[in-house]
Amino acid sequence: MAELPYKRPISVLVVIHTTTLQVLLLERVVPAGFWQSVTGSLEADESPLQAAIREVNEETGLAVSAGQLRDWHHTNRFEIIEDWRARYAPDVTHNTEHVFSLCVPAPRPVRLAPAEHRLQLWLPLEEAAGKASSWTNRDAILMLPHIAGRQPDIPV
Repeated sequence: MAELPYKRPISVLVVIHTTTLQVLLLERVVPAGFWQSVTGSLEADESPLQAAIREVNEETGLAVSAGQLRDWHHTNRFEIIEDWRARYAPDVTHNTEHVFSLCVPAPRPVRLAPAEHRLQLWLPLEEAAGKASSWTNRDAILMLPHIAGRQPDIPV
């Protein structure tokens, strides 16, 4: 894929959870204290599904296929925080985020990308929603009971 001079203002959010609704959260290196699910911008010529597969692998070490991710067919639009604004073209202020989820059998340690994340936690749904730093991540976690009931438990 061709490298872009700036990040595309289109991203994915992948909420990784268990059948009992334990949710994986990752703490970013920068800004410190920013907790989130797996996220990332689409690369050139990459679809949201392709980006979700790549980001899950890069940020957790989990190798997943398209059939293991649930596409919620839901997008969020939000203002890009100042800490990350320089990564985008000068006139870009907002991002469109595509939401996915991945159900795993049980909480387990994941392989973090040290340049991006410093810690990982598996938390019960309500606790995870309260710890998530962005409103889009919080809302996605809170929607999990409605989505997860329609998603099979797929071993990873």
